[in-house]
Amino acid sequence: MQQVEVAVIGTGWCGGIRAETLSRSSIVDKLHICEIRPDRLAEVKKLTNAATATSDYRDIVRNDRIRVVYISTTPESNHYPIARDCLKAGKHVLLEKPIALELFEADELIEIARRGNLKFTIGYSQRFNTKLAYARKKITDGTLGKPVSVMVSRHLSRGLGKKIASRGRLSPAAMESTHDLDFVFWLLEPARPTRVYSQGAYGYMQAVNGSYDIMWSTVTMDNGVLVSIGGGWNLPPSYPNYFRCRPCRASGSTTSTPDRWDPRPCTSSSASCGTSRRWCRRKARAG
Repeated sequence: MQQVEVAVIGTGWCGGIRAETLSRSSIVDKLHICEIRPDRLAEVKKLTNAATATSDYRDIVRNDRIRVVYISTTPESNHYPIARDCLKAGKHVLLEKPIALELFEADELIEIARRGNLKFTIGYSQRFNTKLAYARKKITDGTLGKPVSVMVSRHLSRGLGKKIASRGRLSPAAMESTHDLDFVFWLLEPARPTRVYSQGAYGYMQAVNGSYDIMWSTVTMDNGVLVSIGGGWNLPPSYPNYFRCRPCRASGSTTSTPDRWDPRPCTSSSASCGTSRRWCRRKARAG
């Protein structure tokens, strides 16, 4: 197995996890890190025993021994210029979402990677979710029948939403729904999207960064499957983050039970159910 030298640019929450993981990987010969906060740079260097630590990402770009770069920087406006420079230097890149803030920037990054025969991917974590991987397997082998539609709903509390939105011109679709679009397209392969429509509604977040509170995106696949993705970041403070995915099928060997909202507060004492203030989604048969 050939070992490679790897760098992580941006060692905050997500980048820190990546740096720790890479430091323990058998295929990583040397780890290099870049972070603009001196205290965090020193902390991660000690934690990972990094070969080099710098506050200037251009040191990573100029190091010809580094073959792979993980980019986990904020604000997200940094993604395009740093990824561009790394790709132009002939390095393989894993970039956290979003790929860029403008379509032409994303197109340019993809084109640079293609011309250089480089690996370039976005850090979509949901493909490594074992439940979703199992769903993909059961769709592929026909257990779940033929999907005709998929609906995903993902919503964050406004506390976390405000923290994300304050970093720049971002949206629920760019920061939350993007994960769901990726794994749904993965579930439905080889089908590809042919038409996209998205609409948002303003509320609490408009005063923060001018973004929508919630967005719904409808995607039509080339095999006729309809995908509906909802993403938002305006749930009340301290409210639990929420995610749900429901495929609907025309045929299959299993049947599903529709979900309905029960407006009563949860009174379960089960630890796995959370506190009594949390609202439950109880299952009930239609009719």
